[in-house]
Amino acid sequence: MRLRIEFSTEPFDLDGVPAHALEARRVIDEAGLDVEVGPFGTTAEGEADAVLAALDRVLRGALGVGASRISVQVTTVPETPGGHA
Repeated sequence: MRLRIEFSTEPFDLDGVPAHALEARRVIDEAGLDVEVGPFGTTAEGEADAVLAALDRVLRGALGVGASRISVQVTTVPETPGGHA
């Protein structure tokens, strides 16, 4: 099964990139997931085990360096005919 997570960390900083956002991005990059960074959050997709393990590290890492809130949405990615998402 494939999963897609969308998340954002707070507090926002209009003058720079906060440490919690950098930490979350570092973890996602190291996880080897398909990543898309948008203006209001990050989306990552991959196999369920990899996504869930990365999400745990994102939450712990971002909270550990100052995030006061992390919004997360988890969605299953339907498989297409032929077995791929």
